[in-house]
Amino acid sequence: MATVAVNNEQYNKAKLWEIGFFALNNTATNLYLFIMAFVSYYAAGFAGISVVVVSTILTSMRIFDGITDPIVGFMVDKTDGKFGKFRPFMIIGNIILAGSVLVLFNVTHLLPESFRLLFFILIYAIHIIGYTCQTSVTKAAQTVLTNDPKQRPLFAVFDGVYNTLLFTGGQVYVASFLVKKYGDFTMGLFTELNTLAIILAGVFTVLAVIGISSKDKKEFFGLAEDTVQTKFRDFWPILKNNKPLLKLITAVTVDKLAFSLLRHAVVVVMLFGILIGDYALSGTVSMITIVPTLLITFWAVAKARKTGMKKAFLFSTWIALGTFVVLIGMFMFVDGSTISMSNLGFATILFLVLYTMAMGFGGVPSTLVNPMIADVSDYETSKSGRYVPGMIGTMFSFIDKLITSLAPAIVGFAVALIGFKDAFPTVTDSLTPELKVVTILLAFGIPALALVISGLIMSRYELDDKKMEEIQATIAAKKSKHTTEQKIAN
Repeated sequence: MATVAVNNEQYNKAKLWEIGFFALNNTATNLYLFIMAFVSYYAAGFAGISVVVVSTILTSMRIFDGITDPIVGFMVDKTDGKFGKFRPFMIIGNIILAGSVLVLFNVTHLLPESFRLLFFILIYAIHIIGYTCQTSVTKAAQTVLTNDPKQRPLFAVFDGVYNTLLFTGGQVYVASFLVKKYGDFTMGLFTELNTLAIILAGVFTVLAVIGISSKDKKEFFGLAEDTVQTKFRDFWPILKNNKPLLKLITAVTVDKLAFSLLRHAVVVVMLFGILIGDYALSGTVSMITIVPTLLITFWAVAKARKTGMKKAFLFSTWIALGTFVVLIGMFMFVDGSTISMSNLGFATILFLVLYTMAMGFGGVPSTLVNPMIADVSDYETSKSGRYVPGMIGTMFSFIDKLITSLAPAIVGFAVALIGFKDAFPTVTDSLTPELKVVTILLAFGIPALALVISGLIMSRYELDDKKMEEIQATIAAKKSKHTTEQKIAN
């Protein structure tokens, strides 16, 4: 067991490459999250499902995703076999994800029209189950990866780098290459995009399995006891009595809703393709913001290691809020069409600076959330002695998905109110006053309100750096006592 003595505590430390490899598990599932952001265009354009129905389905599936989370989390906590607690769910989940995407995009539009909607819902539901299996591990396995308060935030460095490259590189790939190559969201575009995503996600999952393999063992599970005896009804007492969990869930979910809207494929089209008038610019801007965003992530993790993750979370939230407010004012009074890489005037430079800060600082809370969930899980272990990272992680996911499930519904109904009932706005649509207002509201207005709520809640979060040192000391003492009692009993 790799441990190090710190302030008379025994910390389980991971090798740097193990943290880096395991972080790819989240990247693998985010690849599917990215490509499924374009499923609206497939469903409406090829499967013949109306805009409002598609938005309703995606919202319902997001809620279904949340419902499956506690079930899978409960199963994770009950699992302790030859291949560990976490690795089986990673592998099975990725296989389901790959298979469901292949079937969904290649079969649905070929079926008789009367069966398409039902088939789409069924395959999408299977996709959600696979997604839940793999994503639940990202949060739960943080507890075994490392419990050193100074090392745990390092996961956020790798996760932040990978996701920045994924979402920015992915947007460039779609907007600047695929859309230009195929002319629009065609079947050829979906086939090329999905094939690449499936291959990369498979490779990332294998590397993540390797990264967690040495820690996916009983000796690293909480107090190193046998599988915790819990019942499904224990979810409510854990949620009700774990105040840091409640606050973290609420703060992060509203924050994620903000960025679910900003990153929504339709909103990106509305912002760059219609309001600014250059959809390819979304890819260019994404490339420009990569380095600054990564630097912001590195700074935030360094701050988290020095002062605790709570302070880094709060500082980043308030900075992001300020930039969103300024962006709203900017687009209310500045003509979006003046923003262009061929016209590097004041408006373009201001937009690039503000958008970079919004994406960079706004992404920090979501980047820190996985190690913070591990803190909450350790808090539960120190308080009650129960090691239930699967239940805690998936409780977070359940509520997170209930809230963020509103994103496609908000977008769908917002554009339907201004006349887009049968098809989503595309790069070929002209800017109208109504479309401008809705775009600003979806891209910047609602996210700003969400960040206000997130910051106010997080300011009362209990688990700062000093509290986490106390928690690890408590767990170490309980673990030592349990080990001694076992030796005496034997």
